[in-house]
Amino acid sequence: MNYKTLLYIGSFFLLSFTIQQQTLPEGFVYVKSIIPDLDVELRYFTTNNFVGDTIDGYEANRLILTKATAEKLKLVQDELQEQNLCLKVYDGYRPQRAVNNFITWARDLNDTIKKSQFYPEAEKRNLFQAGYIASRSGHSRGSTIDLTIIDGQTGVPLDMGSPFDYFGKESWIAHEPLTDLQKQNRQLLQTVMLKHNFRNYSKEWWHFTLRWEPFPKTYFDFEIE
Repeated sequence: MNYKTLLYIGSFFLLSFTIQQQTLPEGFVYVKSIIPDLDVELRYFTTNNFVGDTIDGYEANRLILTKATAEKLKLVQDELQEQNLCLKVYDGYRPQRAVNNFITWARDLNDTIKKSQFYPEAEKRNLFQAGYIASRSGHSRGSTIDLTIIDGQTGVPLDMGSPFDYFGKESWIAHEPLTDLQKQNRQLLQTVMLKHNFRNYSKEWWHFTLRWEPFPKTYFDFEIE
């Protein structure tokens, strides 16, 4: 294979990648284009979540957010790296079809395969009323993100006192029965996110939404691919 052939192939793949990037709605970005070293593990692209299956609309482990959110998130990452820490993201933009998938799952009260891991003390029929699941999610507006902090050397998440997506009081920000280290870790996350214009959600220590988000009333439904 000669140089011109390789150049042609390289140009083809670059063009294909560029076209794929341009399929996002205006104002959205693939976050790795702004934060290349960000650790991303979209849980709804896997079976490691409260449903126990991959979720509609998640076709790739590629984090998408509004450009404004990604730019603010980079400031958080940069600040944490000064302490040899990094962010790990579990969810960002979420298609409305994924939310609909959650609604369908929630109505099937017999499907409790992940109850012991994610909601051992909560009744499935009460998950909507308790505020853990909603028919409309801020994630679908593209400026809400679920994340934690990890050790910059090992990649191990800091101990926050409860796992991601744990439906219970242990995940509430104001939950008191925590160790000093767990409180310190939670406070670090809350402080650095609030500093860069992210507001939190009182029942989920991992959940943040950009203040003055660009699409406050629009719920998108394009796939993550």
